[in-house]
Amino acid sequence: ANNPADLIANADSAMEYAKAEGRHTIRFFDRRTDSELRERRALHHDLRFAVERNELYLEYQPLVATDRSVVGFEVLARWRHPVRGEVPPAKFIPLAEDGGLIFSIGGWILREACREAVAWSNPLAISINLSPMQFRQGRELVDLVRLTLEETGLSPSRLELEITERGLEGDQAQTIALLRDLKSLGVRIAVDDFGTGYSSLSRLKDFPLDKIKIDQSFVAEIAIDPHSSSITLSIITLGHALGLVVLAEGVETEQQLAVLTRDACDQLQGNLLGRPMSIAHYAGVVRHA
Repeated sequence: ANNPADLIANADSAMEYAKAEGRHTIRFFDRRTDSELRERRALHHDLRFAVERNELYLEYQPLVATDRSVVGFEVLARWRHPVRGEVPPAKFIPLAEDGGLIFSIGGWILREACREAVAWSNPLAISINLSPMQFRQGRELVDLVRLTLEETGLSPSRLELEITERGLEGDQAQTIALLRDLKSLGVRIAVDDFGTGYSSLSRLKDFPLDKIKIDQSFVAEIAIDPHSSSITLSIITLGHALGLVVLAEGVETEQQLAVLTRDACDQLQGNLLGRPMSIAHYAGVVRHA
């Protein structure tokens, strides 16, 4: 760029990209950055209309006891773009968070999942991820959950809300109050991807929680690495000492399953036990009361 207008536009692009990558980030303009930013803007524009155009849909991944019986499902949002095809959640969820769309999309996920679950004859639990941005809504989030339960008729005991460790950061008193307000509705609270943030199990004792989900990065090597196995066992043991249900994510092999079963992990999740699929794929499970 040789003229001032182009230079300013390019600088704006670099700044926008730096903001998208997080605080205290420096970015220089280059053609690849510009191309990625244009794609990001286009996707964000299309995401604004994805709900009303019925482009979003839900998939369900089983949550399984050690005897391999299904005890519930994690609900996962998917986006089938009419031109680009399947857009990975790792791409569109951050877009939704950055652009403030996570509130409308998160509300749709909650309502749609509750509406579908009510129709099952087998009253299995559903587990729904909350963005840290949704969690920071406070009273608005509590009202959304309460109204959704009332409107759909789903029993609160069947709903589990997942929040990452990052979502628990901030004012501890406010966080505890919000968790108590949510639990007063009768729903359960789980900490997702445990071990990847800054929480400790000793700190978790202060929060009114029901479950911790051990991150798959710990589970991946438990059958071959003694250190990973020891860490996972410690989390399970201390979780139980705090009265929490413990679930292991990312179970991919029979060897991992054997170690987790031996160590008395309560629940398991991973492709070995069931991939994320449409609920129609699990029709036999949800219809069998």
